[in-house]
Amino acid sequence: MDRLTNTVRPYAWGSVHAIPALLGVPATGAPQAELWMGAHPGDSSRVDRGEGPAALNELIAAAPEAELGAESVAKFGPELPFLLKVLAAGLPLSIQAHPTLEQAKAGFADEEARGVPLEAPHRNYKDANHKPELICALDEFDGLCGFRTPAEAAALMESLDVPELAPLVELLRGKPESEALSAALATVLSMTGETAERTVAATAAAVERAAAGEDPTGQFGGYAYAAREFPGDTGLLAALLLNHVRLQPGEALYLGAGLVHAYLRGTGVEIMANSDNVLRCGLTPKHVDVPELLKVVEFTASRPEVMRPAADASGEQLYPVPIDEFRLSRYALDGTPRTLPGRAPQILLCTEGTALLTAADGTELTLATGQSAFLPAAGTGTTLTGESATVFRATVTL
Repeated sequence: MDRLTNTVRPYAWGSVHAIPALLGVPATGAPQAELWMGAHPGDSSRVDRGEGPAALNELIAAAPEAELGAESVAKFGPELPFLLKVLAAGLPLSIQAHPTLEQAKAGFADEEARGVPLEAPHRNYKDANHKPELICALDEFDGLCGFRTPAEAAALMESLDVPELAPLVELLRGKPESEALSAALATVLSMTGETAERTVAATAAAVERAAAGEDPTGQFGGYAYAAREFPGDTGLLAALLLNHVRLQPGEALYLGAGLVHAYLRGTGVEIMANSDNVLRCGLTPKHVDVPELLKVVEFTASRPEVMRPAADASGEQLYPVPIDEFRLSRYALDGTPRTLPGRAPQILLCTEGTALLTAADGTELTLATGQSAFLPAAGTGTTLTGESATVFRATVTL
């Protein structure tokens, strides 16, 4: 068992208070957006096995089978296939989508061949991997997830009584689903100049009015919040094409390839394939590559499928996903010892209370709120105990 020392990424959209509160440290006054736990080369966690701090990704590279297990290496290669984060959104994140594995491989190879620097602001593909992800709310969490049906999006726009939205409404009502959604998003993203300014300003005023009235789901409040934080951004119009979703603590969303989404505010535990590939389409000052984005997006209406896990006989509460690179579950500890499965690498994160890990040889490691640990695949027979504590477990499916 290794206690992890992790890096906080200070993206501008991060909350000033949420991650410091979880870690039990004073806030610095600067935004703290993501706490990374894992072996991503961009910010690998560090462990100390008696010879000073060492990067987890380097330890894995030196002995992949000992750290990850032969089965994981055979299935996913000699790298930890997932990245675990605490994500704290104080401001809306960009509306975005992620590529499939095939699209990521092709896009990465193309940009490498063209000599696009890896850190260039216009680079789309940072690696050759896909980035499916799961977000589990730690507090009330607002987001946008998946396209509304064209009829629903048109009705929402009509309800705002904004004449400038009439062409989008007509477009949404006049084509089959996939064509309507594709054409509407392309129209929004190509809107510039006075037309864009006038349309966004009128829509922003309308969602503010709607939010001030009866808004039981909070959807107009979410759109108004985004409009205030990104004034003049046509991403507001793209947001109206998407479903608003509000997660309560413990609820989760799975976000697969091609699904357009955005996180608006809140704190959650996020797990994803070990990738950093993002294609943006609004609510951002960063690069937006419209043609590449339109290749990646799946233009199909879908409703957010909110997950509420149930505990099995072992006390593990699983969030099921259709991929094997990551598996997220949690334990609501009540004093009963829980035996953790072995065979695969795993990261444990305590988000509430204090938990105790006990290895088969009697070695113990205490995890306070905000602390995390890496368990190599070789470690079997480890037990987890605690009173009124919550621990998330990240691993793979073999």
